[in-house]
Amino acid sequence: MSASFSLGATGRRALVAATAAVSAVALLAMAPGSAQAQPQPQARTAAAPQNGGYPGSQKQLVGYFTQWGIYSGFLEKNLVTTGEIKNLTELDYGFSDISADGTCDSGDSWADYQRPFAAGEAVDGQADASGQALMGNFNQLRELKAEYPRLKIVMSIGGWAWSGQFSALASTAAGREKFVASCIDQYIKGDIPGLPAGAAAGIFDGFAVDWEYPDEPGNGNPYGPQDTADYTALMQEFRSQLSAVSASGAGDRHYLLAANTAGNPVFAAKLQLKQVAKVVDWFNVMTFDYHGSWEPSGPTDLSSALYTDPRDPNPAANRFSVDQSVRYYESQGVRPWQISLSIPYYAHEWTGVAAGPNGDGLFQAATAGGGTPNYNQVVAAPGKTYWDPLSEEPYKYDPASGTFYTYDDPASVWIKGQYIDANGLRGTMVWSLDGDTSDGQLTAALGASLHTNGNPR
Repeated sequence: MSASFSLGATGRRALVAATAAVSAVALLAMAPGSAQAQPQPQARTAAAPQNGGYPGSQKQLVGYFTQWGIYSGFLEKNLVTTGEIKNLTELDYGFSDISADGTCDSGDSWADYQRPFAAGEAVDGQADASGQALMGNFNQLRELKAEYPRLKIVMSIGGWAWSGQFSALASTAAGREKFVASCIDQYIKGDIPGLPAGAAAGIFDGFAVDWEYPDEPGNGNPYGPQDTADYTALMQEFRSQLSAVSASGAGDRHYLLAANTAGNPVFAAKLQLKQVAKVVDWFNVMTFDYHGSWEPSGPTDLSSALYTDPRDPNPAANRFSVDQSVRYYESQGVRPWQISLSIPYYAHEWTGVAAGPNGDGLFQAATAGGGTPNYNQVVAAPGKTYWDPLSEEPYKYDPASGTFYTYDDPASVWIKGQYIDANGLRGTMVWSLDGDTSDGQLTAALGASLHTNGNPR
């Protein structure tokens, strides 16, 4: 049992409170209407062991760039104009689809590598030329990497919408081998179907496997108890083939392999975490969506609470927190420096919510679930922002419309960064970068807390 696990929830809360710096007050000012937080002195902890070519003292700030973001105007260039790029250590591209025959496949070839970018849209300020071999997001990622060569870029596979083929392809050794080989051919070797050989080589530094979820239906997907062992075997196949690519001519280059896994301990119990930890660099534990609109009658609750609020009226089996997820992973043999927390750049909302005895709508019944607006939309929405000091999370309530929002803000993500540091965790993954403000407030707060800000070119 690790030292951080033995602290327990109470000890962790005290430790993080003791390391939350004066910056929290300034960060709260970024979110109009937020309640006050108590400023505290800052502290640092010892470095974790080296792994995957990264110094152990380097925390990871992994940001998701969505394939479809370009249709709403969020381009790779936006990462530069918002300033977010200066805080990122890694950019994950979501997602690669999986074809019916169990191979990696583009879910949108136009967005991925066919769309021409005009000069004003491009990272390097140069328009794509007619007949250019590689265009679209992939070429912009290449330009971004040329400008920021220390930035790692990772292809994320699957996700909520595209995990339907995982159970079948992972069920046999031949299926796993074929699938992983296809992913490496396209995204590591750069052999995109229909393009010249190697057209996309040198862009991606590895994979984040996002199977949602082994032995759980996820988005109505096929599943079964065999998924538990098959998932382990699939991750082992990824590591084996990536290592073979490194040994075949890439010198001592290490290709990253992350596992995007559930924060809910019930879902995580379907994984052989200790075995998977032997082959992955880290787990992006999805420590969000604990509560939301799929619970339409409420009670309203917090979707990404750092700690469980003891006032939560939900039954014990439906009370969740980031700290609970971390303690579960550690109890299963995952080392702290292989745990990366996930932070939402979006909100969940409920409608038809009464003010309740405290006038803030928290833990109240609702008439319907709402949408998932981005953080940059929530901050401009009507209502008053509150702060729950027990869970270390903000929330917003508009009594005029009866709308309740649960989300993260600059203060809460900064505190989560301090929690990561105090407990020797690897870092954080955020979904998704287009949800931040035009000046990148959330990412800046995380970068300051994790000391990743000022990413050199």
